[in-house]
Amino acid sequence: LPGLHIFAIAFALEVSVGKTNTVTALNNSNVLLPCTFTTCIGFQDLVFTWYFNSTELIYHGKIKNKATEPTLIWHNPRVEFVGSTTKKDNNISIVLNGVEFSDAGKYTCHVKNPKERNAQHNATIFLTVVHKMVETDNTVTLIIVGVVGGLIGLLILFMLIKRVVLFIIKKTQDGKKECLVSSSGNDNTENGLAGSKAEQKAPSKA
Repeated sequence: LPGLHIFAIAFALEVSVGKTNTVTALNNSNVLLPCTFTTCIGFQDLVFTWYFNSTELIYHGKIKNKATEPTLIWHNPRVEFVGSTTKKDNNISIVLNGVEFSDAGKYTCHVKNPKERNAQHNATIFLTVVHKMVETDNTVTLIIVGVVGGLIGLLILFMLIKRVVLFIIKKTQDGKKECLVSSSGNDNTENGLAGSKAEQKAPSKA
């Protein structure tokens, strides 16, 4: 049924290696390969494995329940478990010691949870091994950010100046209108009616 299918998806097992699935390591160094899993209904006798290039097993562990830490079943001597499952995150990360160029490749973190009808899920990390770490030059990026920020600042300043000028012009025009109204209301001469010109007297005959 559709409703049951949605319910099953909501409680599905999920495995994550973080925001990025690429890791770069310096030759002959130790590198962390992160992995965590989540499950809304908990887990029982959960089994997790790490594979190199999909086929080579490098770590195999089992977790009885949330109150216990993982039990090692088998591991490559160069691989060390550094995670914890009794804390907030179900962390099953490992560290690969003494990295070599031949270690570059795909690492898969696989989890199987019998409590979810043996639901299985995995996540993958791609490891690159380099001889020397190259520092990233952010000069161009900083220049671009500075230029864009300056343009935005100038645009805001221009808009403010425009509003002030328009405000001054509006006030000036309003002042002129008041003067015109006042003048038209006082356009009267002696002996004239308000708002009209006085009649001129004819010259008297001598």
